Order: sequence, then C-alpha cells, then structure tokens
Amino acid sequence: MKGASKSAASASGSPGTLGKLGTEFGFKAGASGAHTARTMMLADLTALLAAVKNKDAKRDDFNRLIVEENVLGKRTTSNRWLTARHLADLYALDPGVTVFRLLRFFWEADTPSRPMLALTCAQARDALLRRSAKKVLEMKPAETLTTDDFVNFFNRELPGRFSEAMTRSLAQNVAASWAQAGFFKGKVNKVRTRPVVTPAVAAYALALGYLCGLHGQLLLESDWARLLDVQRDQVIRLTQEASKRGWLDFKGAGNVFEINFRQLLTPTEVKSSHGPN
Repeated sequence: MKGASKSAASASGSPGTLGKLGTEFGFKAGASGAHTARTMMLADLTALLAAVKNKDAKRDDFNRLIVEENVLGKRTTSNRWLTARHLADLYALDPGVTVFRLLRFFWEADTPSRPMLALTCAQARDALLRRSAKKVLEMKPAETLTTDDFVNFFNRELPGRFSEAMTRSLAQNVAASWAQAGFFKGKVNKVRTRPVVTPAVAAYALALGYLCGLHGQLLLESDWARLLDVQRDQVIRLTQEASKRGWLDFKGAGNVFEINFRQLLTPTEVKSSHGPN
C-alpha cells in the first residue's frame, strides 16, 4: 500500500463536510483502514460488549475476554489476537477514547440503534469505509450494487493503491459492513434499503460532527448527518427528540440552530473541539 494521504478531507472523499478529525478524540485520518482485512464485525462487537460487566473496562480487559476467556468463540489463539486487534482498530475499546465512550453510552441506551452506532463509530476510525459513503449514499432505495461496482469505485478513488486481490477483498468487506448496518439486503446483488435510524443514532452522529468542530446548520448538513440517510427535516426531528431525552441541547428558529453536547462531553472535549468560547 502506498503512503497515506495528507489530509482527512481527501481521505473522506467529501472535502470540508467532515470537519477536523481530531485524533485526541479517537478519529483516524490517512487513507488506510481495517476494512482491507475485516468487515465492521458487528456480531463480534455485540457479543463482546454483552460480555463486559464493567462500564469502565479498559483495552486490557477487552483483550482478556477475547483472548483468554474466548467469549467470541474463536478457534485459535492467533485468531483471537487478530480479532482483538481489528476490533480495537475499528472501535478503540478504551473508555478514555471519546468516540468509544459515546458509542458505549448509546449502545446501552438504545438497542435497535446498535447496527448504525457501530457503522458510525467505524466511519470515524476507518478512512476507507468513510470514503465508501460517497458511493452508498448516492444510491436510491431498490437500486442494486455488486462487488464489482465497489471494486470499480475504489479503483477510481484510489488508483493503483491496492492490488487487484486486495481491492476485491476491500470491496467485499465494505459492502458487508454497509449491509450489516441496514443499507443493503441480499448477498451477491445487494439491494439498497433504508437503515433503522433513531434519535440515539442522530445524537451520536451529530456529537461526532461536533467533536470535529462543526456547529449549527453545518452540523445538520455535514457528512456525519448524511450518514443518517434521511432528509434534513427528519434530521432536525430526530435531533429534537434526542434533546427531549436529555442527550443534547437543541434550539432552532428558521435556519439558525444551536446544538451542544454538555451532557455527553467533558469541558475539555468541548474546549478542544470548539475553543474557549
């Protein structure tokens, strides 16, 4: 694989609409990602988080569950370590990492949201999955997509970066992750569908956008909001519902919006993402 790109915007495929990907919060820029080897591993993540009893469990605790206790049922020790590494690559598995701490909060708060919560976190952590949103979100319901469509997409987006075999593996893994999140159904020819999007998913997606320095109307129209796969007025309704549940503060009049996350983020996180004022 060739060297990483120089900017997060170029890695996203949508310059300017992601905001600044702050590594201090757990975002990853560059042009690589776990999807060259795995999908977003929704079943493994679900089983792992179900096995964790301590909300403050750290990376070593997750590794112990995966490797020593084999809660994911892997056959070999090497596969257990690989699984632990890939899950950490996708989700951090560390309560000290903001994007994972928020994932766990919403994961426990709203079970139906889990597939989309996992996808949203993986988007923050994997530049290749993030780039693929450009292809998926332009599709309409009932349109079909094949592995070859994704192969051609990555060859256009990242010409010469991967071998033919690696590009096909990447295409298959990325397509599987979007299917796990509810954007497709079917195995060979994937048919575009609408995912289950809840106020919890909206709050998480917008919180990630907020951590990237976005605010107000920009936050509602960012790539993070686009992941919800609904019209702007529905994004607003979901945000209002999230506010009623105490997950964020929302005020809106006309096209002027004020959204903050004092309930979810620490003062240090707010200051780091938006400055002292």
